[in-house]
Amino acid sequence: MIKKLIIFCSILFAFQSMVFAQIGNVKSLNIGEIRTIRSKILNEDRILNIYLPQGFDKTKSYPVIYLLDGSINEDFIHVSGLVQFFNQMYSMPETIIVGIANIDRKRDFTFHTDLKDLQKDYPTTGHSDKFITFLEKELEPYIESQFKTTDKYLFGQSLGGLLATEILLKKPEMFNHYFIISPSLWWDDESLLRQAGQLLAKSPDTKKFVYISVGKGEHPVMIKDAEELYDVVKKSNKKNWTLEYKMMETDNHATILHRSLYEGLVRLFPYQEPK
Repeated sequence: MIKKLIIFCSILFAFQSMVFAQIGNVKSLNIGEIRTIRSKILNEDRILNIYLPQGFDKTKSYPVIYLLDGSINEDFIHVSGLVQFFNQMYSMPETIIVGIANIDRKRDFTFHTDLKDLQKDYPTTGHSDKFITFLEKELEPYIESQFKTTDKYLFGQSLGGLLATEILLKKPEMFNHYFIISPSLWWDDESLLRQAGQLLAKSPDTKKFVYISVGKGEHPVMIKDAEELYDVVKKSNKKNWTLEYKMMETDNHATILHRSLYEGLVRLFPYQEPK
């Protein structure tokens, strides 16, 4: 009996040692930083999810992607993975991603409307002007004070695509590369789309990459508006703008973002065979 007890205790001790050894090997997996900044313009704290390339070197300069809908439970993680893949397999340089976590995207991504039905459905609407000022006057200077940066990208889908379009048309100098996915240009009875030609006529013809896409399975109005945006930008005849348009044949509004960003990045950074 004593012999059996000793054997049992030995087995239990060995099992506990193995478990403790396994627990002792657990470490955190970090892909970046979470920062909180205070915005005087918005009068609130804003959370930034920041992806830093593997082997990040604070003495080096990096492009920066500003990702709308950049909360952890929205688009930050899968977009970070996509960019890391393009760093490895394509000609895309290592890039910092700044995911801007949402508080009220309907408030931040839409401009004022007098349409009563929209005011009813979106009671906090109409403050994109403040959010754009926050991006321009607070967020970009903050990021540039913390990291050495080069080109600036803006990724936006749906209402985020509406905001990205508004910035492209009204303050195009804020970013070098625009990825506008399924933009909600139906907002305010398509008023921004109607102003697009006039606004583009005032835009400087400086080097820029503009990628617009929409899913074939989306509402016909979404498809029509995306195509019209592409047409009006094309007709503006900006010689230094590289303009791309992609109809995503198998996607709808819910599924388009990841695959569309992939297609847009391929056009900007085509695959190159290793030397």
